Amino acid sequence: MVKIQSFTKIENELLPKFRKQLNEAESTEDVRKFFVYCVHELCNEALDRQVSLQFEDISLQPEGEQPFQVADHLLANAAFAEVWQSSDLSHIIGRFAEQAVGRYRRLEKNPAKTEAKIRM
Repeated sequence: MVKIQSFTKIENELLPKFRKQLNEAESTEDVRKFFVYCVHELCNEALDRQVSLQFEDISLQPEGEQPFQVADHLLANAAFAEVWQSSDLSHIIGRFAEQAVGRYRRLEKNPAKTEAKIRM
């Protein structure tokens, strides 16, 4: 029997801060940035800092089939791959990505609102 790790406790700790950041995002780039920061914090906790993540290792893909993308070299990393395959980490990142994509699309549909906030 395979042991499945769960990181929902970490997800629940990060979720309020992530939602607040998304609500305060003024541009689509802010949404991408907040998503990456949140996912890095999640992965650092889940992986017990065994894997060093770069900014571009996990990215939001609002136009893609999947709402996020993980770099191939990260999936090839033994420590990351083990946790990725034996836990709910991918599902949690997917939930964060879905929320971020929703906010991204709202901001994308209202660029005038975004520009007005930036000029203030």
